Amino acid sequence: MNLYQNLGYLAFGSRLRRLSEAFLSEINRAYQNEGIDFDASWFPVFYLLSQNESLSIKELSEQIEISHPAASQLITGLKNKKLVATATCADDGRRQLVQLTDSGKALLAQVLPVWAAVREAMDELIAAEPGCRQLLPAITSLENTFRSTNLANKITERLSATLKTETYE
Repeated sequence: MNLYQNLGYLAFGSRLRRLSEAFLSEINRAYQNEGIDFDASWFPVFYLLSQNESLSIKELSEQIEISHPAASQLITGLKNKKLVATATCADDGRRQLVQLTDSGKALLAQVLPVWAAVREAMDELIAAEPGCRQLLPAITSLENTFRSTNLANKITERLSATLKTETYE
């Protein structure tokens, strides 16, 4: 077992980050192999815009579950690459609606087959490794648990209980 496995939940975030970085690196390499100039970090925005003609930055940030400033930064990067455009909402001048440009739509057409291939390849990998079959349901359960529980408070409570116990001994 390596260091991360030995440390259990102490290294949980680090392991997830490493796994995510490795996964995204492989996906980016698949895009490169196909000659497609697409970054895996753009996937949530492109996916949502493939399902909706336009969305506000607030709607994107809520659905992607990132902060509004992070979503704005992502959209600005995509605007600079001329893949998305923003327009002021006719109903509310404060809202900026994001939509794919013609270049963005052309890129979407190129990445759709890659997305299908990613799904198929991952299904094949997961089917071959029984221990992986519950990964997505387990992640969903953990996400739900984190939404309903304040982990920092639980840690603080444990520390307070430990300090009280040590004080009385």
